[in-house]
Amino acid sequence: MNVAREPAELSGARRAVAVGTFDGVHRGHLRVIETARNARLRTGVVTFDPHPRAVLGGHVELLATLERRLELFEAAGVDDVLVLRFDERLASLSATQFAEVMLRGIGAETVAVGETFRFGHGREGDLALLERLGFDVRRVPLVENVSSSRIRQLVHAGETEHAAMLLGRPPEVEGIVVRGDGRGRELGFPTANLDVPEGLLVPPDGVYAGWTRDRRAAISIGTNPHFDGVERRVEAHLLDFDGDLYGDRLIVELWSPIREQRRFDSLDELVAAIDADVERTRGVARPG
Repeated sequence: MNVAREPAELSGARRAVAVGTFDGVHRGHLRVIETARNARLRTGVVTFDPHPRAVLGGHVELLATLERRLELFEAAGVDDVLVLRFDERLASLSATQFAEVMLRGIGAETVAVGETFRFGHGREGDLALLERLGFDVRRVPLVENVSSSRIRQLVHAGETEHAAMLLGRPPEVEGIVVRGDGRGRELGFPTANLDVPEGLLVPPDGVYAGWTRDRRAAISIGTNPHFDGVERRVEAHLLDFDGDLYGDRLIVELWSPIREQRRFDSLDELVAAIDADVERTRGVARPG
């Protein structure tokens, strides 16, 4: 899959493009991409980074990093991606300028978008304008109750299984494995401590069953209250794994909440609780 930052970086080709931020690449987004693929031209995606809402004065916690978004585009069969830096310059383009430079400029003939899609300065552009400019517009109906905003609400509430139904896969958290306190290994449950990118949405504190590196994992999110911790961490104990992951990027699927974080009366009680977490993790089914 080719990734470009400017229209001129993509070679001339007849393209069908899906346009949108596509945070999380959920079921609705995949329907838009599939509509572009069905046009039988070279399939492209035009997307934005950072998230437009963050630039325009809002606050948004992301469901996926740009790197992860690109991986999901490739898995969906996309040939080319144009990642546009969303800044004041891009936001100031008129709808016609955006269409001519960013869409026609990469050979787009067919444009697949959600039926409520707006673009250009002040969101002045709509699907009717694209049609007047000569594009073959493929209107994609919204998937009922599926939106990045709704999924964020569910993840914020710790409802990972419900979020997975809308995403089409479990919600994820990712990061580079860094050194922690080493307590997990001392207790017999070594963990991979993730340095999570700033701005990525992390669900509420608790212990979750999940998956990473082709194996089940018990994931702890929180401050380690038993040890009077202050720093909020994401730590994954990979079941039946003994290896060095330092410096590796881990994408961790969050399948189901197991229990809340809490302080225990003794170290033995904590170890027994972690052992129970591991056994529950073995029995959890993957949602989505």
